[in-house]
Amino acid sequence: MAPVTEKPEEPLLALRNTVKTVSALLDQLETAIKASHATQKPPASDVNALFLAHDAAKLIRAHSTKLSLLIINTPFTPSAIVKVLRGLAAGPLPSLGTAVEICGAHIYSDIMQGELQWRVRKVYSEFGVLLKEIPLDGKVLTDDQKNGTGKTVGKGSLASTGVLWQACDDLAELKNLGIAGVVVRKAEQYRDTLKDAIEELQEWGDESGDEDEDEDANTDDEADEAIPNAAQDEIDDFFGSTMHIPSDDPDKIRPRLELSLRRLKLITVMFSAVIKRRFKTLSSLTLSELSTGDYPLTQDKLTPPKSGSVMAPAYRVDASVDILRTLTELADNLASAFYDLNAEAIDDGMDQCFSTSLKVTELLSQDWAGKDDAFTTWAQTFKTEIKK
Repeated sequence: MAPVTEKPEEPLLALRNTVKTVSALLDQLETAIKASHATQKPPASDVNALFLAHDAAKLIRAHSTKLSLLIINTPFTPSAIVKVLRGLAAGPLPSLGTAVEICGAHIYSDIMQGELQWRVRKVYSEFGVLLKEIPLDGKVLTDDQKNGTGKTVGKGSLASTGVLWQACDDLAELKNLGIAGVVVRKAEQYRDTLKDAIEELQEWGDESGDEDEDEDANTDDEADEAIPNAAQDEIDDFFGSTMHIPSDDPDKIRPRLELSLRRLKLITVMFSAVIKRRFKTLSSLTLSELSTGDYPLTQDKLTPPKSGSVMAPAYRVDASVDILRTLTELADNLASAFYDLNAEAIDDGMDQCFSTSLKVTELLSQDWAGKDDAFTTWAQTFKTEIKK
């Protein structure tokens, strides 16, 4: 009796099954990287997570280009699409999951870990969109399906491919940015936010309370009578009406404002010094040097490390950026206290904001190797000036 040969799977059926399998894989990978590993150390690996993510992203971009062309050009070839999808499922897609898994905060910093996770999730999400564009009826996409026109649901395969390309490029960029590039961007963003708050506070302080009084004096009497005080207060609150420092300044708000503005401007200088003297120098460190020392994964980063402990540069980076972010929030709270002319809240806000700024210079006083340098001396000067 002749041996029974297994009948090859029908091409369209194979395509449908492969699309279903890859879709399920994407769901599994996305679920895995969404799980929080903040308090766990990933497995030791000699592989650089950023390099692995870069190479996988480049492959996904190249494969998505092939895929995009196969679904819009005749003849429609299911077997070719299956080959591309299986290649992605066998290598690049799970490689991104591996990159996230080995990108531990104690080595790469929590900031980089979060950035990598977010960008990988973006690639998975956009690849999932393109996957749904694959026609399973044996026909190439119509012009409307390709361009997202007519009654087509979605943006079309070409636009989906372009968005996926951008997501892959953004992910691959992390290799060149490195920890230094990502941290510098965040610190500059926080510094710019602080500068905006200072500028608004400065403009508010330049406006005289006398102007408000003049405007009130010129208000039409009938309008005054038509709107009760309580109703006017509600209207002012709704439209963000702001009080200004009165000319007699009984609560001494203006001296507090001048002192706060001087100190806040000094803090922006501190941001720039930290960026230049500390964060930009991270690019010279190896992964081994970044992880040398302690990284307490469960510790509140706003709490100073125990005396005598040697903190890993990765931890010092995360803690200092956390403090910089907190400073922008405290500065915003301080500005709100000024706008409310609340002297007690202003004093409390000043104390919190300026004492918090000292935590940054204390944490970064020494270089990444634990040695004194020019910034160490500058940090002492900053401490003296911020207390004046």
